[in-house]
Order: sequence, then structure tokens, then C-alpha cells
Amino acid sequence: MRTRLTFSKAGKAAFVACLVFGLTLGFANSAFAVQAVSMDDLLQQVKQGRVKDAAENQKRIEEFKRDRARQKQLVADMKAEQRRQEQRSKQLEDTFEANDVQIIDLERALLERLGDLKELFGVLQQAAGDARGNFEVSLTQIQFPERTEWLTSFAQKMGQTTRMPTMEEIERIWFELQREMTESGKVLRIPTTVINASGQEEQMDVIRVGLFNVVADGKYLEFIPETGRLIELQRQPQSRYTSRAEDLEEASSGLHPFGIDPTRGQLLSLLVQSPSLMERIAQGKVVGYVIIVIGIIGLLIALWRMLALSAISAKVNRQMKNLEQPGNNPLGRVIKVVHDSPDVDVEGLELKLGEAILKETPKFYAWLSFLKITSVVAPLLGLLGTVTGMIVTFQAITLYGAGDPKLMAGGISTALVTTVLGLVVAIPMVFLHTLVQSRSKRLTQILQEEAAGMLSERAESKRA
Repeated sequence: MRTRLTFSKAGKAAFVACLVFGLTLGFANSAFAVQAVSMDDLLQQVKQGRVKDAAENQKRIEEFKRDRARQKQLVADMKAEQRRQEQRSKQLEDTFEANDVQIIDLERALLERLGDLKELFGVLQQAAGDARGNFEVSLTQIQFPERTEWLTSFAQKMGQTTRMPTMEEIERIWFELQREMTESGKVLRIPTTVINASGQEEQMDVIRVGLFNVVADGKYLEFIPETGRLIELQRQPQSRYTSRAEDLEEASSGLHPFGIDPTRGQLLSLLVQSPSLMERIAQGKVVGYVIIVIGIIGLLIALWRMLALSAISAKVNRQMKNLEQPGNNPLGRVIKVVHDSPDVDVEGLELKLGEAILKETPKFYAWLSFLKITSVVAPLLGLLGTVTGMIVTFQAITLYGAGDPKLMAGGISTALVTTVLGLVVAIPMVFLHTLVQSRSKRLTQILQEEAAGMLSERAESKRA
């Protein structure tokens, strides 16, 4: 059996109030832990809140009514200001159109009056621009840095075609061009700031040779147009150039040889990049060093054999003048064989002399085989180094392509260094081997000639 409960409006309100009160009380107990409020207190608070809200609403309504009149006045003022600004805008547009027409007429009249002067403005602007570009990279910029700023402003002025150049300005640009030509033929000593190889600024006197080069303390300097500074080259050219730079710094007058760069630094930068002799040798790597070691050993042996054969040749020559007293030398020992065999017949003496000559001959030809082998092995080692270098070069081309010719040319140049070293060693070795061999043959020939002479004397004495 279902029971249906009904409430009046007052009951419903009381029920809602109790529910709200219960929820509020629960929330207060859980969150803020406040004390319990009775139903009468709650009713009183609700009543006070309604009264307060009604008062605030009434206050806002009254303020809105009071501001409505003021807002209407503001709207009216704004509309009046809008009409005034629209009238002013129309007047300005009319004025602009009139001024535009007047400007067009004035420009047309200006062009008619300028005539050929407009072409003059273009020539002056071009001349100023070209001069500024040349001056910025010129070595004279370290003496006259202020001229580029004036040329820039003058070129901008000539580009407007509304301002006439003065005679002073035209004379100034002529003066700057003439001064540049005059300075190009001078050798001057200038005090300035130089950045040395360690990156530190240093105040020193530099020698400017025309528009080509600048040197200081026997070293070439490089001019950087972006900063207007002089920088010492990290790598200087060969001593034959720097020594002449030192002579030029010490000179006060007269003519002196000096290496200049007519391209204003381009050739000098390429010259300092070229490897020196020691760097070229180092490019040969292990094969190159082996060739050099073999060449040095061969040279020492050749010099030693030359000195030894010269000493032997001197003793033999002295012995030839005194055949009766055999000494301690190859010819003396051959003569001693004849003196020790007075009763031997010609055939036996010939055999003994041949034996003595054969004993002396190997001393003359000692180490000749090594010199000959050196002259043959050195170019072969150079060819070996070249082949291995070419293999490395082609491997690099395979990896990085042949788009950069410098890569291929540099690799081939490095590979050919060993061939050059091999030829440098082989060619002198051939001459030294030939020279030593000729001296050895000469000594052998002397022994054979003297032995033949002594045999003929013994044969004649036997017949007699």
C-alpha cells in the first residue's frame, strides 16, 4: 500500500531550508569545523541576505538612471566630434590633391631646368661609388679612413637629384682620386696598429710600398678591409722575399730590390700556401724517407770510395817514379812479386803477376755494386710511392667525387713526390758510380801496364 505525502508551500519552503541547512552544516563540519547553527539563526541570516541584495540592486538601478542622461550627452558629443573630423578629413584630401598636382608640375619644371645636369649627377654618383669601392680595399685606407664616409654621403646626395653639388664637393672628389694616384707611387713609413701572429695589437712603424704590399719587422702584412686593420701573415713567404723586406726597412733612400704583389695580396696568399722543401719531403711519407736514407748512405759510400781511390792513386803515382823500391801500395806489391822471383821464367812470372793483380783489383771495385743497386732501386721505390699515392687519391675521388679539381691535383702532386725523390737520388748515384768505376779501372790499367812492362824487360833480359 503506497502512501502519498503532500506539503503546502510553507512546508516545501521549510523542507528546502532544512535541506540547505543540513548540507551547509555538513560542509562546515567537514571542511571548516564551525559550530552548529540553529534554524532561527539560519532564517535570520537568509532574511538579512535578501534585504542586502535588494538594497544593492536598488542602488545599481538608481546609478544607471543617473548615468543615462550623462551617457546620452557623451553620445551626442561623440557624434559632433565625428562630423567635425569628417569635415577636416575632406579638407585634407582636397589639400593633398592640390599639393599632388603642384608637386607634379614642380617636378616637371625641375627636370626641364636640370637638363644635362641630371646626367652630371649620375656621373658624380657613379664616380663616388666606384672610388669608395676602390678606397675600401686600398692600402691607403689605413692613412685616410675618413674619406669613405664622405664619399658615401656624397653618392647618396647625388642619387636624390634634388640637391646641386657644390664646387667644393666636386673638387673634393677630384682631390681624393688624385691623392690615390699620387700615393700609389710612394714608399712610406707609417705608424699604425698591427695585429701580430699571436693575436695581440702592437703599435709599430710599417712600410707601405705603393698600393701593393705592407711590411714590418721583415714580415709581410695583410690588410683586412672589413676591419681596416693590418694583420701579420701566419705564414711568411720564402726567406729571399723577407730578407729584401728587411733591407727595405733599413734603407732611407735609393733603389732596393723588393718583391711586390701586383694583385694586392692574391698572389702572396697563394705563395705562402705552397709547401716548403721540408714539407714536400714529408709528403713522401715512409717511402720518401727510405729513398732519402738510401741516397745518403750511397753518397757517403761514394765519397769514401773516392777518397780511398784518390789516396791509392797518389801512392801508385809516387811508386811509378821509383820502381826499384817497392812500397806498401798495390803497384809496390806487384813490383815486389817481380823482385822476389828473379829466376822465374817469363811464363811463370806472368802467372804470378796476374795473380797479384787479381788480389789487388777487388779492393778497387769494393762497394761499386751497392752504388749501382742504389741508382736502380731509388727510382723503383719512387715509382712504388707514386703508385700507392695514386691509389689513395683515386679512393678519395671514389668517396667524394671529382667535383673538386684541387683534391685530385693535390693528391697526384703528393704521389709524384716520391718519384722526384727517387730520380734525385738515382741521377747523382749514376754519375758517382761511373766516376768511382773509372778511377778503379784506371788503377787496374796502371797495374796491368806496369806488369806488362816488367814482363817485357824480363823477356829481353832472358834473350840477352
